[in-house]
Amino acid sequence: MAQGCEKDTVLCGPIVEWLHNAAWAPLVASTITIVLILVLAIVVRKLSHRLITRVVTRAATGGSLTSRFRRNGVATEGIDALLHERRKQRAETMGSVLKHIASIVILGTAVLTVLDRLTIPIAPLLTSVGILGVAIGFGAQELVKDFIAGMFMLLEDQYGVGDVIDCGSAIGTVEAVTLRVTRLRDADGRVWYVRNGTITRVGNESQGWSRAYVDVPVAYDSDVTTVRALLENVAEEIWADAEFRETQIVEQPDVFGVEALSDASLIFRISAKTLPARQAQVARELRYRVKAALDSAGVAMVASA
Repeated sequence: MAQGCEKDTVLCGPIVEWLHNAAWAPLVASTITIVLILVLAIVVRKLSHRLITRVVTRAATGGSLTSRFRRNGVATEGIDALLHERRKQRAETMGSVLKHIASIVILGTAVLTVLDRLTIPIAPLLTSVGILGVAIGFGAQELVKDFIAGMFMLLEDQYGVGDVIDCGSAIGTVEAVTLRVTRLRDADGRVWYVRNGTITRVGNESQGWSRAYVDVPVAYDSDVTTVRALLENVAEEIWADAEFRETQIVEQPDVFGVEALSDASLIFRISAKTLPARQAQVARELRYRVKAALDSAGVAMVASA
């Protein structure tokens, strides 16, 4: 300990001189130095955690991502809530990872510094730790793979809570995301736990916007111009409806015209760009309105080939 104190001309040396170079001065000075190092490490760790918490809180309570879909000051509260929960969980997970990394770096540096003050050789210790790390890495490859995949998934914001995704092994709504596993609930209510390292592709049906398609099969001898005009009126009516415009539908639906034909039917298609995960609800409303419009005009629908 005395040898370590002799090497320190910044703190330990001046303390020894202040104690008039007494025989016990190096021991006291080294003890004080070690205590100060540990206290400084704890303070720095606490400050770094507080900074990370502040950044995470700001990221989790950021502005609404659906402001472009507001109309007359009315927001899509459901979508905002899902996006907020998604953003919050992503930020908290990343904050937890950053806190652990900061703690390991700061406290690890402090411990190595204290060992150096105690004149304990740290080279063999570092070598042993390195060998142990390699052994653990080989023994826990799948776990490490899951954590690395989870880190990149969160950083790239591939999906989050509330998203409907297809990850190959399961299809469903994301209920929770951690660094190791993703929890999904499918349409039948089953809960799936998918390890992040096993996900090689992800199809996200809830990111940005979705699209609803409605195919309308009518008799082959139906007048194309009349049917198309009826469908365009339906598209204009639903776009003018305040219950759907910019709260469920992003743009006015398009009528593509004759999408397919056979010897028995003509198939028209209507396409509507919707908010994420609202395509099924919009498609049902379009079918209802199309059926009513065709019945009023006396246009018969047939089974599609």
